Amino acid sequence: MSVRVTVSGAGQQTQPYDVVIGRHLLGELPGLLGDGVRRVLVMHPASLQATGEAVREDLKAQGYEAFAVELPDAEEQKTAQVAAFCWQVLGQADFTRSDAIVSVGGGATTDLAGFVAATWLRGIKVVHMPTTLLAMVDAAVGGKTGINTAEGKNLVGAFHPPAGVLCDLVTLESLDRWDLVAGMAEVVKTGFIADERILELVEAHTDGLREWKGENAADATWDVLTELIERSVRVKARVVGEDLTEQGLREILNYGHTLGHAIELTERYQWRHGAAVAVGMVFAAELGRLGGKLDDDVVDRHRAILASLGLPTTYRGDRWEQLLAAMRRDKKSRGDLLRFVVLDDVGKPVRLEGPDPTLLAAAYAEISKEPPTERPGVQVQLGL
Repeated sequence: MSVRVTVSGAGQQTQPYDVVIGRHLLGELPGLLGDGVRRVLVMHPASLQATGEAVREDLKAQGYEAFAVELPDAEEQKTAQVAAFCWQVLGQADFTRSDAIVSVGGGATTDLAGFVAATWLRGIKVVHMPTTLLAMVDAAVGGKTGINTAEGKNLVGAFHPPAGVLCDLVTLESLDRWDLVAGMAEVVKTGFIADERILELVEAHTDGLREWKGENAADATWDVLTELIERSVRVKARVVGEDLTEQGLREILNYGHTLGHAIELTERYQWRHGAAVAVGMVFAAELGRLGGKLDDDVVDRHRAILASLGLPTTYRGDRWEQLLAAMRRDKKSRGDLLRFVVLDDVGKPVRLEGPDPTLLAAAYAEISKEPPTERPGVQVQLGL
């Protein structure tokens, strides 16, 4: 049995599309591609070669002219050079505006595939088949696409909503436990900004989520993970359905991301995205507390939930100037003003624009007091 979450057309700027959550969903793909598509390019990382080829073969069996591109793994694929190679493939295969791309992979793959689709002939269809928790609840939904440059993450990109998203939970059976833990950071984020029930579910099932056993996970863990995915997708669907191009409401989805992206850049993308965002959320919580907006118990709850999952809540204290410079280049900045999302309370996000430098430094001091992690082994496993 599958669940469909519809993302509305963002004030008629785009067509509505469905996010389908369930198991064994490949049969749903032609319906999301729609009528008129003849050629399909399946984009997948090298680590998912077998899965990508299976999708290509299935499309071919259903009458499509199907091609495949194998990409570098993780953030290494999000470069102008890789995008240019994909454009070359599309050109040589005579892809027209009525053809489509299918992404099979994690968040980096959906970002790249969406960007290639947005820029080829000024926009062709893309359907995402996310294979990680992070991609299911964040990158695949909402239409943000992008590639990285030496100056920062996702500084080159476009808003290009997909024609549909297939969240096939079977792919999570083989997901590494630390990839699942990293993805939980984005789930927790949606809990803090919009749905406290998410936080309650995580708090009640921490052990099963932290010690993820894939296909051997207990039924209760599978049930709660499925509910967490659906709730997180519904939060994002509601937000991007009202504000596709991040003119206001959608900015709340950046909670924890301003510092998080700066950490990723400083670490040359050797940190997983979720680990960096976890630290970024604690920093944002401290900003809210020091600014007189957020109670101590909510800040403590950030640290408790994230640490219980095995996510980092601190960062090294000798990188502040580097991080500050990176944040000033962040795409969320306006002119010389840094912008952050902070909380007045759980479910009550607000924007903080141009905070006093002493406030920023004080908040950073609060997250750089302790060792980099509270859990042995987490540094290696999360790419810290």
